[in-house]
Amino acid sequence: MQDIDWIVLSLTLLFIVLYGVWKTRGSKNVEDYIKGGNESKWWTIGLSVMATQASAITFLSTPGQAFHSGMGFVQFYFGLPIAMVIICLVFIPIYHKLKVYTAYEYLEGRFDQKTRTLTAILFLIQRGLAAGITIFAPAIILSAVLGWDLITLNIIIGVLVIIYTVSGGTKAVSVTQKQQMAVIFAGMFVAFYLILQYLPDDITFTKALEIAGVSDKMQVLDFSWDLNNRYTVWTGILGGTFLMLSYFGTDQSQVQRYLSGKSLRESQLGLIFNGLLKVPMQFFILLVGVMVFVFYQFNPSPLNFNPKAGEAIANSNLETIEQYVKLEEQHRFIEERKKALIFEGLTPENVAQIQEFNEQDKELKEEAKTIISKADAQVETNDKDYVFIHFILNNLPKGLIGLLLAVILSAAMSSTASELNALGGTTAIDLYKRNTAIEYSEEHYVKMSKWFTLGWGIMAILVACVANLFDNLIQLVNIIGSIFYGNVLGIFLLAFFLKYVKGNAVFIAAIITQIIIIAVWYIDWLPYLWLNALGCGLVMLLAILIQAFSKEN
Repeated sequence: MQDIDWIVLSLTLLFIVLYGVWKTRGSKNVEDYIKGGNESKWWTIGLSVMATQASAITFLSTPGQAFHSGMGFVQFYFGLPIAMVIICLVFIPIYHKLKVYTAYEYLEGRFDQKTRTLTAILFLIQRGLAAGITIFAPAIILSAVLGWDLITLNIIIGVLVIIYTVSGGTKAVSVTQKQQMAVIFAGMFVAFYLILQYLPDDITFTKALEIAGVSDKMQVLDFSWDLNNRYTVWTGILGGTFLMLSYFGTDQSQVQRYLSGKSLRESQLGLIFNGLLKVPMQFFILLVGVMVFVFYQFNPSPLNFNPKAGEAIANSNLETIEQYVKLEEQHRFIEERKKALIFEGLTPENVAQIQEFNEQDKELKEEAKTIISKADAQVETNDKDYVFIHFILNNLPKGLIGLLLAVILSAAMSSTASELNALGGTTAIDLYKRNTAIEYSEEHYVKMSKWFTLGWGIMAILVACVANLFDNLIQLVNIIGSIFYGNVLGIFLLAFFLKYVKGNAVFIAAIITQIIIIAVWYIDWLPYLWLNALGCGLVMLLAILIQAFSKEN
């Protein structure tokens, strides 16, 4: 990090915060604060929806996912366009017709207060945890790579978001997300361009794709029904559709984005815009990771990208250091042999040797993880989340490092702001306002929304300060969502389509379903994407059965 990088990073983040505060000062009623005054155009809604989902985890973990496992992760998003169409046709018209502030308001009119409260609480639990992870994700990686204090980073990111989110509410989130998405797109395109420029002169983009394909990085579609495979066409279309329906249709952090639309049509166009652009965007981010992989076919790469791993080895005993150094030597030998084979030409014989070397290198990296864990059990050996940041810091020119770090922090701020905004609004409307006997003024509810937003912001910072790295950060957020989303989606589908099912049956079914889903996840019986479909189907089936044997029938 040079002075110019610090200047670029600081000015970018400062501009976003101050712009958000200035642009949205003076919200005095609930409609302005929670629904943004219903002034948002379709492109603002589309970018805001996209920015809410595209957290820093997306730009840190996704390239690393592609680096290690290839393009197959894009299948996770195949259900998104389908979900967008269903939400535009079913969910949005109902929300707009009833003029609700939150998605959960609708459930009280359809069922009863306790079902509304339960669903709101399920949202608050999973989104409160996720808000902490979206702060923690960039903080722990930047801490490990740059040597910054982790707790301080958590607090800085959280406080920056709290300032403009508490100040301006939904409108502040929406207007700042347009600036954040501009920074994000600019940074990722610059990174992609530079990676291609760094490749050897005779390696064209087409040739780079061929090199990636030889190492199975370009396999996009997997039609297998293997339940042990997390990412297939079927998990994406079936499990992914349920997850996206739940997330975009019932998660207040997303519902609040399109409830701020100027009209029903603007909200629908915003979601369709997101549906058309999101899959290509994720494909592009994965492609960036694949190009980073190609770059490291011609340039030395570490045995493990987490810098803390190297520190752990350096501080261990002589025997451990010698074991690790031996693995590093074998790793470098494999890199040199693969590089030579690529320059010789991708003949069938050379391709077979490259693939054999890839398998050997995977084994070396697994051995390295074992040695790192023995040296220091606290060090995260899964280095997927460190691949892209390692490339940025070691290869990009001055100034652009600051821009790419601004991309990561902007993404963290955009998604966290939406989450805190939704958490504060839901707590104020669905819990506080609904359960207080006295009817207060508009200014009072705006003030309470701000206090609840501040409280959730502090809670998110605390969660970030005690969180630990999981298998992969982008998976962790989706796992948290999948545990709760299917159940919530099932409740809404019952409300929309099965009018004879009453509140008591749904309430009991939802509690039983949540316990079962947590148990299924804990024993690792199904890939997490299938939890959405299971939760949705289970709560609907149980509610129908309970209703059939109920006295209300």
